[in-house]
Amino acid sequence: MVSTRNDHGPARPGTGPGARPPVLPLAPPPARPPSAPLAPPSARPLVPFARSITSPLAPLLVLVCALLAFPVLGGAGAAEAASASRALPGRVVIIGVPGLLWSDLDATRTPNLWRLAGEGASASMSTRTVPPPERAITCPVAGWLTVSAGQRAGAPGAGCAVPPAPRMAPDGGASVPGWAGLSAFNATTAFRAVPGRLGRLAADAGLKVAAAGPGAALGAADDSGRVTRYADDVAGLGDLSPYGLIVVEAGDLTRAWIGGSPAAAPPVNPPGSPSGTPSDASSGTPSASSGTPSGDPSVSPSGIPSASPPGTLSGGAPDAIPAAMTDRTRRKAVAGADRVVGEVLARLPRPGTDGTDGTGPAGTTVLVAGLADASPAPHLHVAIAHGPSPGGAPYPRGYLTAASTRQDGLVTNTDLTATVIGLLGLPVPDGVVGRAWQGAGPGGERVAATAGKLADDDLASQVLVTVRAPFFAVLVAVQILFYLLAALAIRRGRGGVRALRAVQVVAVVSGAVPVSTFLAQLVPWWTLPAPMVSVIATILGFACAITAVAFARPWRAYPLGPLTVVAGVTSVTLLADVMTGSALQVNAVTGYEPVTGGRFYGFGNIAFAVYSAGTILALAGIGQWLLSRGRRALALAVCAAYGGLAVFADGWPAWGADFGGVPAFMVGVVVFLILLAGGRLSPVRLGLAGLAGVLLVAAIAVADWTRPPASRTHLGAFVQQVLDGQAWTVVGRKFSAMVGVTVGNWSLTLLTLVALAFLFLVLDRPSRWGASALGRAYARAPALRAGLIGALACALVGFLMNDSGIAIPAMALTVAVPLTLSACVRVVRPSSPGTPERPSRPAASTAPPAP
Repeated sequence: MVSTRNDHGPARPGTGPGARPPVLPLAPPPARPPSAPLAPPSARPLVPFARSITSPLAPLLVLVCALLAFPVLGGAGAAEAASASRALPGRVVIIGVPGLLWSDLDATRTPNLWRLAGEGASASMSTRTVPPPERAITCPVAGWLTVSAGQRAGAPGAGCAVPPAPRMAPDGGASVPGWAGLSAFNATTAFRAVPGRLGRLAADAGLKVAAAGPGAALGAADDSGRVTRYADDVAGLGDLSPYGLIVVEAGDLTRAWIGGSPAAAPPVNPPGSPSGTPSDASSGTPSASSGTPSGDPSVSPSGIPSASPPGTLSGGAPDAIPAAMTDRTRRKAVAGADRVVGEVLARLPRPGTDGTDGTGPAGTTVLVAGLADASPAPHLHVAIAHGPSPGGAPYPRGYLTAASTRQDGLVTNTDLTATVIGLLGLPVPDGVVGRAWQGAGPGGERVAATAGKLADDDLASQVLVTVRAPFFAVLVAVQILFYLLAALAIRRGRGGVRALRAVQVVAVVSGAVPVSTFLAQLVPWWTLPAPMVSVIATILGFACAITAVAFARPWRAYPLGPLTVVAGVTSVTLLADVMTGSALQVNAVTGYEPVTGGRFYGFGNIAFAVYSAGTILALAGIGQWLLSRGRRALALAVCAAYGGLAVFADGWPAWGADFGGVPAFMVGVVVFLILLAGGRLSPVRLGLAGLAGVLLVAAIAVADWTRPPASRTHLGAFVQQVLDGQAWTVVGRKFSAMVGVTVGNWSLTLLTLVALAFLFLVLDRPSRWGASALGRAYARAPALRAGLIGALACALVGFLMNDSGIAIPAMALTVAVPLTLSACVRVVRPSSPGTPERPSRPAASTAPPAP
């Protein structure tokens, strides 16, 4: 994600005939020092391995090192809890603009939003909700309910609808029709969201809550579906000074979109998608045939449909997703939303009118959120914060971030709820999963550059959705074809030595492809005219560069030289990435999808599979090199030290933050060390290795849980879910996802089966070249056997413990099998083609002549 900063926006528009409503004169808040991120432990944990390295359970010492480092976590949490003295804002204003994109903002057409972006902190927002069946988008009702609950929420039905108009009460309040049904529906989803949580917290704290617009009523209602003060627009609320929480809907985009014609629904998981997360191949490009139908009585004079009648969730077909808006309709709707924002700002108490400077207890924090989609494809949306932050200091001009994403310029809609709760000084309940928005630090970039970079993030997400499934289809097809051709060269000797040489080179390139999918993020391939061709060319470029290094001197002649180089580059690259913010995994074809919001930092499941396989194979290559020089103790010490560090980094909350991967990785490393030391595997040793992994990740999770709730990662959150009795719900959701990916993703299942068949039916059986290629490679490099078995054990346990299912062994084998093949070819082929010489004449007999 982006990491640069922005500066002031342009001057406010003038006044005169036709001018927009006046805008609150927003003074730029003083910059504050960036908040310190969670620092990784500066420990020297993996030294005392020399004496105990021959033990197959040596990595258990990693657990001791982790326990010694845990006070770092607890100390950080205590420091954060101690900073409780802060100046809270007098009121919080949420302006929800469902569907608003950064590409919609313009200094001329949206002056109010533009100035807010220039004077506050900005980010892209990932809208994470319960989507309609077979789709990955966020409907407006689901977006508002998610803000209300602080957890992913949704609404029944297969389509999107405008929020229902509330039923007015004589006291000026209102109630949301169908609230009981919405609550009951969310109680049946995997996330068990509780709509009304935010409104109830505010009401219980004695704050006055007001809502303007049907969507705002959904966001501000308490758990009974009632809003204390409601009006159709902000003007109907009158004086805003008495209210502590004000929720306003700028729903022009919602009404314009749902007035269009339905769009066809592509499958939520296109063939070849590896992650099991919802994906949508639609690009969201405006369609020339869509727009507002003429003659529709629900359409207002401005061309934007009016709200639904009370008690309905309609507007367009109730079970369909509307098509994209035309450019003209979208521009008109965005301009209307900007006018609503300007009216809200104009009605807020101005700084100094209440005896303060506007940034103290009576100040106002304005949060703008594009909290839902307004197109057939999911997008990243606008998030802007202006005014006092939960820490007390004003949001600096620059980028927003949150502990939930750890990415500058990226937040989520569940973070919005946590931000409001923090701003109001209320306790964060366990059901709220987000983290408060924070300023990433002051910056000097102008708002145009900031908006452009954030729009580019959305473009990258859109392109990723369109290329991910085709990319994996190509990857699977090419891998299977390569295995077939390699089998002909090895089993039957087709093509001779030259064919074997080509197989070795292609195998090394193939083994370098997985890490190259992450390195490709160093190049903005998504901005090029042909994204699919661009991403493949970029990945192949990095893979070929790594291959060139792998065949360089002096390790070219070493049997495991190319394997060690490629696996080492894979391990070190991904380790360095998670230690520095996981930027290479964002929008990578094998990484995170920010638009669907499955994960934003640490090791994703595919990255874990690539990292663990690369690490164990790299250790096999290094261990073999040391063993060949008679340095057995050093080989075991180095492999145990780096292996322990790799496992620890995978689970440490500040780095990998991987729960299910730690036990699998621990088993793989222990299996490798046992075999490398010349030991034998046994059920007891394997069970102890798995137990060590479970204890390690449990200890890390408990230490994370001891920190304040706002500072926990999902590891600590899981401990709280165990205490609350919700753990089985999470485990069940993960298990269902694992089964769904394994059963539904036939391409990766096929790739896994073909790779295993090639490994054991081709490489491990005698061929035309003599003994089995794998057996000859083991004889030349015994550590290869230990590394391959360790990597396979890690992949198997990872398959059983992670929700990505078959994707983990598929990607681990994509690293392990080609690199093993390259080592096998190196030992079966002669060093040069050679030319057979003429047979020599039979030697003369040395026996004495017969008499």
